Amino acid sequence: MVTLNINGKSQTWDGDPDLPLLWYLRDELGLTGTKYGCGQALCGACTVMMDKQAIRACITSVSDAAGQPITTIEGLHPTGDHVVQKAWRQENVPQCGFCQAGQIMQAAALLAENPKPSGDQIREAMSGNICRCGCYQRIQNAVHLASTGA
Repeated sequence: MVTLNINGKSQTWDGDPDLPLLWYLRDELGLTGTKYGCGQALCGACTVMMDKQAIRACITSVSDAAGQPITTIEGLHPTGDHVVQKAWRQENVPQCGFCQAGQIMQAAALLAENPKPSGDQIREAMSGNICRCGCYQRIQNAVHLASTGA
């Protein structure tokens, strides 16, 4: 039995401890904001935060997440008004939207670690998250805006 802390709520899992966290979140808890993209931690669509650090849920097992606070896009802010989410809307970042939850979670983790990142630091931190629509400039603008608290 594995005990998890997902979005501030205790959850228990008595299934395969090697199950990727991604599938536990999506299939067992119905938290479908975390997306499956590549399954190899290359695209960032499955990004969640574990203890305020960005991780890839597709390669993190349920047992590796045991006891750690996990935050998904659904738990970032109860009404979707985290500073990063507000900046995303203000900058009209998404097009198709598929990668956006992972992008937002990566940005939130960056700002939790470094509240005032430079442009280079933003680009470096966000470089592991792929956007098929090419919204990189708007993503960078939104992260910068969020870092100002606007």
